[in-house]
Amino acid sequence: MTPGMWTHNGESTTVWPGRNWPLGSTWTQEATNFAVYAPRGTTAWVCLFDDGGDEYRVEMTENSLGIWHCAVPGLQPGTRYGYRVDGPWDPTTGLRFNVDKLLLDPYGKAVSGELTPGPAMFGYVLGSPDERSTLDSAPYVPRTVVVNDEFDWGEEVPQRRRWRDTVIYELHVKGMTALHDRVPEELRGTYAGLATPAVTDYLRDLGVTAVELLPIHQFFSEPSLAEHGLVNYWGYNSLSFFAPHNAYAATGDRGQQVREFKEMVKAFHDAGLEVILDVVYNHTAEAGPLGPTLSFRGLDDLGYYQRVEHGDPGSTATDSGPDTYWDVTGCGNTVDSTHTQSLRLILDSLRYWVSEMHVDGFRFDLLSALTRTHQQVDMGSHLLTAIGQDPILRHVKLIAEPWDASMDGYQLGQFPPPWVEWNDQYRDTMRDFWRGHTSGVRTVATRLAGSSDLYADDGRSAYASVNFITAHDGFTLRDLVSYNDKHNEANGEDNRDGTDNNRSWNCGVEGETDDPDIIALRRRQAANLMATLCLSNGVPMLTAGDERGRTQRGNNNAYGQDNELSWIDWRPDDAWLDVYDITKTALRIRRDHPALRQRHWFEGRPAIKGGPKDLVWLHPDGREMTGEDWHDDGLASVGMFVSGDPLRSPGPRGEQLHDASFIIWLNASPYDVNVTLPENNWVQEGQVVLSTDPAHQVGEPVLAGHTFTLCARSLLLLQGA
Repeated sequence: MTPGMWTHNGESTTVWPGRNWPLGSTWTQEATNFAVYAPRGTTAWVCLFDDGGDEYRVEMTENSLGIWHCAVPGLQPGTRYGYRVDGPWDPTTGLRFNVDKLLLDPYGKAVSGELTPGPAMFGYVLGSPDERSTLDSAPYVPRTVVVNDEFDWGEEVPQRRRWRDTVIYELHVKGMTALHDRVPEELRGTYAGLATPAVTDYLRDLGVTAVELLPIHQFFSEPSLAEHGLVNYWGYNSLSFFAPHNAYAATGDRGQQVREFKEMVKAFHDAGLEVILDVVYNHTAEAGPLGPTLSFRGLDDLGYYQRVEHGDPGSTATDSGPDTYWDVTGCGNTVDSTHTQSLRLILDSLRYWVSEMHVDGFRFDLLSALTRTHQQVDMGSHLLTAIGQDPILRHVKLIAEPWDASMDGYQLGQFPPPWVEWNDQYRDTMRDFWRGHTSGVRTVATRLAGSSDLYADDGRSAYASVNFITAHDGFTLRDLVSYNDKHNEANGEDNRDGTDNNRSWNCGVEGETDDPDIIALRRRQAANLMATLCLSNGVPMLTAGDERGRTQRGNNNAYGQDNELSWIDWRPDDAWLDVYDITKTALRIRRDHPALRQRHWFEGRPAIKGGPKDLVWLHPDGREMTGEDWHDDGLASVGMFVSGDPLRSPGPRGEQLHDASFIIWLNASPYDVNVTLPENNWVQEGQVVLSTDPAHQVGEPVLAGHTFTLCARSLLLLQGA
């Protein structure tokens, strides 16, 4: 082929020089511009594929600042393409160019096709890592798609709720609707399925304000899963950070998934729901040095992936090799966010999803891995600093998973504003409390009040704590109260995978049972956990299906179970509707009463002179907790008085706000407890507004100074008149 020309259907067309920005493919009616970063490559081609799969290579003769570029006239949206880049092959120094490997565009906005595992996807000859493979990977790898991403958002208005008003619902795009009988069959398991009223109305009625979607960036299954006949279900194996995962599109994978995703976001926004993406920038699907060559590895392996630094303790790297990846993700590689292009890629991706796809925030998987400067955790790192000053990103919701797979990566409570964090200490404390494994109620009280020990010292508010009992990883809520041990045999790893630290209690029998007393206890325990979550200060995060009693039959690591084990069963015959009712009621009360979602920290003193304390901890005897009580390791019952008259947080114009006052009683003891209501000027009378105790019904009146019995393992919420 003559440089500057390409031939298709017997006709030759001049290829334009194009420009080196924006990266990726940019379609116009005149031409499509292609730009890809490969600074160490010696030659680059954009490879175009027709509907029959025939490949047409167009040499990219222009290189500006390490970016190869050209513009091809006359291409239509939906055209599939990839890159080939030639260059030095020296794996010992991290140079892995291989012209026989078709590469996905890191900036591609859509991906067509699937990955077929086999020898051709590797840049080297299997069994001989230093020998370059000559097998053509094109028939076995997916292609990027040229996209026309014009979209009429109409009157759609992004939903930007204050953090303290936010309730998150973590869900899987496919698992949410794959079995949903009120979603049209052809839309089940797709973005379009999520956009249906059957889903949006359900979430809004439940009291959710934001959905957090498990990874939707284009991802691929690890080859090891295929050996067990499984696929990657959760999606934490991304490769294309701009492309919505094609398998979740009902309308096709030739760019239609972009429009379908936007339509889903618009439907959520029209329903008053925010959209948060769980994003995985810390590693890619190319795994370790012996992983496949699919994109980054064939473009700039040295730039995108972190290396073990020479001189590190335990390092085997020398000035001449071998090339050793540095891995704190547990997935074979760690993206180097200190490298200019890697950092640009992450920031460009984030801005794209906000500006073009209208999402409202992100939850960052293993964020500590991306904060490294010279491989040390650094809260002033390039990435955190860049996001913190970015005029677009600093105003969206930013959630950190504040750890990675290393010992020093655990950074709970350390991320700077405006970040909020998944609080696993909340999870562990509340699981232990309700299963009867705590030493008193000291830590329980701290978590209920917003975890000030973690967030108050650096000026953050209680909403910096994203509270959760369960997440996608681990037991479901139903399994948490039904199993003592994991049961992961279906994963094909002889039950070795998954954590053994479940902090669960089966209530007397392992697994499902017909015993009505055990079933009743499990449902009450589940309701206790959900009510506690919804009424704690901070941001509650629910896991999809927990409110209905979804089970994975004891599997606590279902990442490869793309089947009914993971999908939500919407049939009513086995649903825990009593738990649903408690969850819905607790979220309604939280929404209606700002006293239960305050911005300011409780201070344990009156908000105004002569008023009640804003927070009082109560002993079951009806008195304030004493220092001796706080050190009573056998105490498993406590009351939390929250004053709403007035609130410590002012109104939008500085006005004093008033709300009802509440007392939350929690009894995790295996015994009934006599509780005396304090007799003072705080609350003279009121009523039960939420109860997991069968002996106390909603609407039941309460009077100060009276004593009542709170049954074993139950919760009661009292609202003052």
